[in-house]
Amino acid sequence: MRIPGNGFPNNHGLSRKHIIEGMKRSLTRLELNSVDVVYAHRSDFWCTPMEETVRAFNTIIDHGHAHYWGTSEWSAFEIEHAQHVATRLGLQGPVVEQPQYNMFVREKFEAEYAPLYKLYNYGTTIWSPLYQGILTGKYNDGIPADSRYGTISKDSASKFETAETKAQIEKVRSLTTVAEKLGGSVASLALAWLIKNPHVSVAILGATKAEQITENVKCLELLPKLSSEIMEEIETILENKPKTPGTMPASRDAMTLNKALIGL
Repeated sequence: MRIPGNGFPNNHGLSRKHIIEGMKRSLTRLELNSVDVVYAHRSDFWCTPMEETVRAFNTIIDHGHAHYWGTSEWSAFEIEHAQHVATRLGLQGPVVEQPQYNMFVREKFEAEYAPLYKLYNYGTTIWSPLYQGILTGKYNDGIPADSRYGTISKDSASKFETAETKAQIEKVRSLTTVAEKLGGSVASLALAWLIKNPHVSVAILGATKAEQITENVKCLELLPKLSSEIMEEIETILENKPKTPGTMPASRDAMTLNKALIGL
């Protein structure tokens, strides 16, 4: 939710003025009376008190302009802070986060947000589930002229010369073999892997061609084929599973850890 113009601070951040005016202008552009969810894109932790932000979004809800509000690219701490303030004031806290999540970007979604799922049953709307197209396999043999990095993101195409991206491409090639074994594409495998996570509520798909949507929807056919063995095979390829907070280190059992804690 943004307003055109450079009039800082009124056209930036999550002040009451910006939130309410921005919501009204957004509804006018959309030609709608209300939306289901309005997102606060990035927090304004250092400039606006959280109480002001929480109250402003509840004003929007009370006026019938939105049914719920959510966060986008907030840290777990900021979300918890908003929940605490909302509870203290008897108001509606945020119910959903819009994070990036895919096979190559996992730490925040799987580790940092883990307590939020347990405490608040927090929802998620995922962006970049195919990692800007890299998980479709289209970049396995170079940059196609009509691709994202061949057109609108041309200035960022140098990333394909980095060791990190080259390693990711190699992993996509290995994942392609797994996908073909299951009768699908690597894109449908990546999406099936994503929606298998019970904490994924919605995945945003970007497409420039109708056939891309058709291909992406085939992830529903692959989803039931993702057995524990297949998931383990994928993890072996990715080698990037985050450590969930509160889990036991793999090299220790409970007795060993207890002895370490009491100095025995």
